[in-house]
Formats: sequence, structure tokens, C-alpha cells
Amino acid sequence: MPTPSCPDWAEALLNGFSQIVLQRQPLCGLLCLLAILLGAPALLGGALLGGLAGLLTAQRRDYPKAERQAGLYSYNGVLLGLLISQHFAWSVMVVPLILACGGLSAILTRQWLRHTIQPEALPAYTAPFVGLGWLLLGAAAESAVALREPDALGIVSAPFSGLAQILLLDQPLAGALIALGLCLANRRAAAWALTGAVHGVLFALLLGEPVGALLGPALLQPGAGRPGPERHTPPTWVAAGRHRPGDHPHPRFCRAAPARVDRALYPRLLVGARQPPDVAQSPRGQPVRIPLGLPDIR
Repeated sequence: MPTPSCPDWAEALLNGFSQIVLQRQPLCGLLCLLAILLGAPALLGGALLGGLAGLLTAQRRDYPKAERQAGLYSYNGVLLGLLISQHFAWSVMVVPLILACGGLSAILTRQWLRHTIQPEALPAYTAPFVGLGWLLLGAAAESAVALREPDALGIVSAPFSGLAQILLLDQPLAGALIALGLCLANRRAAAWALTGAVHGVLFALLLGEPVGALLGPALLQPGAGRPGPERHTPPTWVAAGRHRPGDHPHPRFCRAAPARVDRALYPRLLVGARQPPDVAQSPRGQPVRIPLGLPDIR
């Protein structure tokens, strides 16, 4: 819903920051921006440049306004701007590099979104950032991670450091601001995020890695679905139990409607093309094919 006191371009840019945590909430995006400002001020310029590059590219190429306002063409650019600012010293070439990567990420996101209207398609999420980030890190100099000795305060604040790692930061204060933004946008998402962060720290301690626990070994799982103007809850194992018989190659699971990310949840051996002929047969006697959005390999 548009914010009357916020210009369209500012709302779209802030939504881009909030889409990093799978939310569409300008205030959440503002708190993420503030987390960067307080946690690593040197990275803020790159994040803004990357987000603006993606937004302007989407506007120049006349991508759907609803998707632009939702921040779908900005969040990959924000992450790329953070990554480039973190691993490359500022020079004359860094600014064009951030602008080019931010614009290219918007183009890749649009091409991916054009195929997500199909039920079997996987959502893009941060795939453009990951792909371009790998290429960029191949040309960047190696950076050492500063390790700290574990203490009580560090262990307690480790979950917030894990949340800060979403924005490539390591400051507990930045993670606390991200958690606050998530709470304002979606309390359920904030609860899942903190649960994942706490469990990551606990598992690191159980494995005898207290130093690793201080690095924030947590994976954000807001449970808010794919980023976009409309949120969709991803299918779970419980939801898979509601599938119709014969609609899934495994006899224990059947689905009422094709889901977007089922391929990421089911083991690779469930793919009909790789099953023996007597297993990869539906009740109607037809081979089971699971579309992946790519040509089937037979």
C-alpha cells in the first residue's frame, strides 16, 4: 500500500532494502538502511548506488510499476553494492562497476520473473546477486576474517550478529535494527528469524565451535514466502500431505496444486526421469515428469 508521505521512488528504494529480508515495508527498509549506516558507514554509498541502479534500469526499461514499487528490482543491486564496497577499494572504476552490476541484476530478475508465472517455476530470490557475486569475488583480493575470543556478552549477542550477516555486517546493533524492522513488518517473520539465529548459535556451541558461534552462523528464515507484490507461503512437508493421489511420484505425497518450490524440498531421487521404470509410473501408467523450468534431461 503506497505511503502518502513518501515519494514513489523513495518508497520503491526502501522496499528494495526490506525485500532483502523478504518483506515489503518501507519502514523496515529504512531500519535496514540505518543498520548499514551504523554498522558499516563505508558500505552505505555502494548499497544506495546499487539499489538506485536497479530501480532506474527497471524504470528505463518500463518494467511493471507494481514490481518496481515492491522493490523487486532493487534488493539484488543493494546486496551487490554492499559486496563490491566491502571487497574492492573505492576508485574511479568502482562506481561504474556497482551501477553496471545493479542494472544487470534488475534485468536478470525481470527475465526470471517472466517465467515465475508458471506454477513449476522457482522464484528468483537473490540468484542474480549470488551469480554475479561469485564472479566478482573471483577477481577480488582475499580478505581475512577477524576472530574474537568467546565471552558471555559475545555469545548473547551472537544471534543478532547472525541477523546482521544478511547485510554482510557483523555488528549486533545492526542485527537488532534488522530484527526491529522485521517485527514492524511481520511479527511472525521476526520470530522465525530470531529462532533461526538462536538455533544456529546453539548448534555451533554444541559442536564445540564457540568462535564460529560469534560469527553469527545463522540462516534467516522469515517464513514470509517469495518476495513480490503478493506474498505466497512456501509449501512445507505438512502441506505436501494434502496433494491429490497420483499428482506426485512418491506415494506418500500428493498435491492439490503445483507449488513453486517443491523441487527444492523433495530429494533428487524423486525425480521421475531418474527413477526405475516400475517406480516412475503414475497410477494411470504414464511416466511422471517433474517440470523444473529447464529442458528435461532424459
